[in-house]
Amino acid sequence: MRSESYIKSRSSFTRRGFLKTLGGAALAAPFVTRGLMAQSPNSVVRHASFGAAGMAWSDITELTKYKELQLLAVAEVDVNRTAELKKKFPDIKIYQDWRKLLDQEAKNIDSVNVSVPDHMHAPIGMSALQLGKHVYGQKPLAHDLYEVRKLTEFARAKKRVTQMGIQIHSVGHYRMGTQLVQSGVIGKIKEVHSWCPKSWGDPAPKPDRSDPVPPTLDWNLWLGVCTERPFINLDQKGEPYYHPFNWRKRLDFGTGTFGDMGCHIFDPVFDSLGLGAPLTVRSEGVPPNQWHWALDSRIHYTFAGTKYTAGKTLDVTWYDGEHSAPSKDVLALLEGDERPNTGSIFIGTEGVLVLPHIARPLLYPDKKFKDFKFPNVPSGDHWGEFIQACRGQCRTSAHFGYAGPLTEAVLLGGVASRFPKTTLKWDSATLKFNESAANQFVRRNYREGWSVKGLS
Repeated sequence: MRSESYIKSRSSFTRRGFLKTLGGAALAAPFVTRGLMAQSPNSVVRHASFGAAGMAWSDITELTKYKELQLLAVAEVDVNRTAELKKKFPDIKIYQDWRKLLDQEAKNIDSVNVSVPDHMHAPIGMSALQLGKHVYGQKPLAHDLYEVRKLTEFARAKKRVTQMGIQIHSVGHYRMGTQLVQSGVIGKIKEVHSWCPKSWGDPAPKPDRSDPVPPTLDWNLWLGVCTERPFINLDQKGEPYYHPFNWRKRLDFGTGTFGDMGCHIFDPVFDSLGLGAPLTVRSEGVPPNQWHWALDSRIHYTFAGTKYTAGKTLDVTWYDGEHSAPSKDVLALLEGDERPNTGSIFIGTEGVLVLPHIARPLLYPDKKFKDFKFPNVPSGDHWGEFIQACRGQCRTSAHFGYAGPLTEAVLLGGVASRFPKTTLKWDSATLKFNESAANQFVRRNYREGWSVKGLS
């Protein structure tokens, strides 16, 4: 049986343009005023979650550890994924349509977490920001470059409290890596190599079929801003094709391995070196097919140098998939030690720093650093920091002003992968490449009836 929201997807609720008119609602509704700035230090943050399972469940679990936050409502397009939620929060209000949650609960909430597939990060996040809500947004910040820029600009202009879900940013190992690089322990940085062996890709064509939609899933809501298409249940290996997790492989919905893990692994690289927008980006890997991301990526960036780099520019290279490893010459700097499964190598003028994901940094050569005393760098609390920032007690460390440029750089790698062995020059100010064909992937059109104020 289809849900009520599915049946009404073409009805007056959608046609009246709830999404399109959120900007006006934020100005007109008196209840929004309370959400326009951080709350009193003594206040309880009233919260809603977009998503109930997977990463959303992780975010809910961490956020609700704090007595200063009260979870009031959750939106989940698949009601079958709300079982654990109902057990832990028997009185919670559950919506299948995220728009209805915002429409009916806006006056009751101060903040939200957006923990859904990548293609809906920006539409839901911007809609909440427009209503004056503080936003904890999962990585990557959005699916497309244009969406990231608009979220970043709006959050900054309206002074919303924001935090991207790169929780390792707050872990002591990453913070120590940043501190060591900036202190000059290995001198000025000449180049960086980062890698991850995950493979969120699929070389196969999309199956030409239409499967029955599970009765608990609202497929129309799941598609959201993306072009309408048939539901596909399982792939050739018998795994779920789209829902609940293999959407990461699909061009329209996910951002591949790099989008999933790049925001984590590049985070300490950006943080420690104070990087901005890359000047150029080039892919040496296999391009995606018409429907899916490729299995392996190799993306080379050139950034403008900073006070922490050895030259006027800095080369940073990303590797993912089965062959996700730097060259033998780079790995030789580890002096025979096995490279971490996932991580980064910073090559400096006075030494080498290896930052595993997630473990204490390593310094080379051994002879030089065998007696080195590593600093004691405690971990922070990524979710707790967001809550306290909403209460006016601190500023988040992965706010959209930081996370936006980081995500843009990662998504540039995805665009470059479509143009193998082509150096793309990037003009960050205008959001344009020197190759006109690449510009079509900066921003996509939302399907009719799904326009969002500030994004469309």
